[in-house]
Amino acid sequence: METGCWLLGGEFEESVFEERRERRPGPLAFYRAKQCEPQWFCEETESSDDVEALTIKKFRGDLAYRRQEYQKALQEYSTISEKLPPTNFAMKRDVQEGQARCLVHLGRPTEALEIARNLEMKATNTDHLTSVLDLQLAVCSGVQDVEGSIVCLQKLISLHPFHPWHWGSLAEAYLALGPVPSAASVSPHRHSFASNDKTIHSFPRSEKDCLSCSPETLPESSVFSEETSSSSNPRNGKALNDIQDPMAAKRQAVWLEPRTKACASFIRTRLLLQLTQSQQTSFALERNLKTQQEIEDKIKGFSFKEDKLLLIAEVMGEDIIPEKIKDEVHNEVRCVGSAALATLLVASSKEFEDKWFRKIKDHVCSFENRFHTQIQISA
Repeated sequence: METGCWLLGGEFEESVFEERRERRPGPLAFYRAKQCEPQWFCEETESSDDVEALTIKKFRGDLAYRRQEYQKALQEYSTISEKLPPTNFAMKRDVQEGQARCLVHLGRPTEALEIARNLEMKATNTDHLTSVLDLQLAVCSGVQDVEGSIVCLQKLISLHPFHPWHWGSLAEAYLALGPVPSAASVSPHRHSFASNDKTIHSFPRSEKDCLSCSPETLPESSVFSEETSSSSNPRNGKALNDIQDPMAAKRQAVWLEPRTKACASFIRTRLLLQLTQSQQTSFALERNLKTQQEIEDKIKGFSFKEDKLLLIAEVMGEDIIPEKIKDEVHNEVRCVGSAALATLLVASSKEFEDKWFRKIKDHVCSFENRFHTQIQISA
């Protein structure tokens, strides 16, 4: 056949016609894996490889942290951070996160938060950013910074809007802003929402919050003093009742908004859990159903009317489409750079709440105005 008659793609690789190597008969060579003694890295070892030497120190720091020797762990991490080459981004992030967690345990949260915010600015993909925001949340929760925890959770939800545990933690944080609506809304065993085995702290209320609580939620000594005063002087008792009625209405109006946000967050948590329960079994399903029941009890404690609860469920479930959630869950890590990542997060708490709660807030506005009118008339 002439050369010009070759068809496109009709050429052959010479390797196709090469003879394969024959396997040697007999048993395969024995492979012996290298074995390390427990805590081998604690012994003094000399290594010409700088990276290996720093890795050994990293192991020592991790072990010290595990043993709750936070000062020792911090020293190890700090030494590594100074010697690490600028190109070793992965270990740099791990070491700085270790430093931040040690600083929290050592009572230096400001320094820890500074490291966490620096890591946030240097994050290059959604996985890194999620890890950094979890770190910031741990720092804020550790010092009972409720407002800071809310901001962190809002950022996490902006990245992962279909993550039920973040929504549950956000609801708990909103409740921590003020007194609980009623005793029924708090279960005897307070539940803390957790994600990936990292427990999100519940937020205890400070003593100053008791000043704005209803008599039922005040300390026993405060209630007793009010009752004694009113019983010893009937005139004072009547005056106290006249004052308490508008004050109670004012308190209810003030705490209506955070209670509504908490209720909406709980309802979205329940909707997301209901959507995923068909794919779960064993302990995961058990935890799911138990959490749904706890949320149901909390929602009942708000004493909202059924039509309002239906409206909240409708608004908070508008974007919950199974196909959309499936794409979100299986979405690959987005490597978009620090600047582009910043656009994925909400610019402010107001922007987040306008996006998720504006429709609900507009609906309850008339109810809130009615309370203000009653307060003015009573005054």
